[in-house]
Amino acid sequence: MSTSIPSPAIQPAFDTPMQLGESPTWVAAEAALYWIDIAGRALHRLHPHSGVHASWPLPSEPGCLAPCAGGGLIVALRCGLALFDPADGGITSIAPAPYDTATTRFNDGRCDSAGRLWVGSIYEPRDRPQGTLYRIEHGNILDSGKPVTVSNGVAFSPDGRTLYQADTSRHAIHAYDYDPVIGTIGAGRLLKQFFGQRLAPDYGGRPDGAAVDSEGAYWCAMYDGGRLLRLAPDGTVLREVRLPVRCPTMMTFGGDDLRTLYITTARHNRPATELQHHPLSGYILSLRIDVPGRLDHAYVR
Repeated sequence: MSTSIPSPAIQPAFDTPMQLGESPTWVAAEAALYWIDIAGRALHRLHPHSGVHASWPLPSEPGCLAPCAGGGLIVALRCGLALFDPADGGITSIAPAPYDTATTRFNDGRCDSAGRLWVGSIYEPRDRPQGTLYRIEHGNILDSGKPVTVSNGVAFSPDGRTLYQADTSRHAIHAYDYDPVIGTIGAGRLLKQFFGQRLAPDYGGRPDGAAVDSEGAYWCAMYDGGRLLRLAPDGTVLREVRLPVRCPTMMTFGGDDLRTLYITTARHNRPATELQHHPLSGYILSLRIDVPGRLDHAYVR
């Protein structure tokens, strides 16, 4: 049976809302939280201990970011891949987008234990699976051949041998056998299928961004459902966390003990009545959890 954390335990981590917050990433070497605002075309950094915040504009919509081995970040933008240096805000393009940027952009992604960035794409008309999941290795982009309409929820099991991916449009999460040595995806299985009509009062949302904790549980943000789910590797719901927003987008583990869960949320294109009832929409939220998370792997250039 799942357990629930009451909303009073959840607090804003930063005092300014995003339009579409995504890809929160904890960089332990800096004790800093990074994230992106997709619709705002910006990259943000917060040092939670001091409250010092910085932001930088980006040339096109970002889909995700990841730390780089040796420092800096890799950012997957609509226009392609770029390296970002927080020391001076410099952005260096490393590869153009492998798709038609008029209809498609990079979306959610994460690195495997060998330093490859796996990043999915979103086909914006959302009427057929024209997106895919890409493997980025030393600046080279390879299509994995996994068609999807809106790719999300990319994460890896602690042993690195399972790759998770959500197809948000299909309300489904899949788990794939994964070889971290050579970086190939094997057989897949349905981890969790969600149902419900989007306008129904009891709609539970559709799977968006995700993260895996130290016990191997898969945390998933349920967009439009106002909740997070913690799933066992067999898809069993272990915990449900109700949120004071309708549209959580992704989460990461941070703090010295990796027991602070940071959650990005959205307010872009949300109805005015929803924002009145959920004024924290768009804010970065945080709550303390019992099971620590894991640090994100770094991209190897």
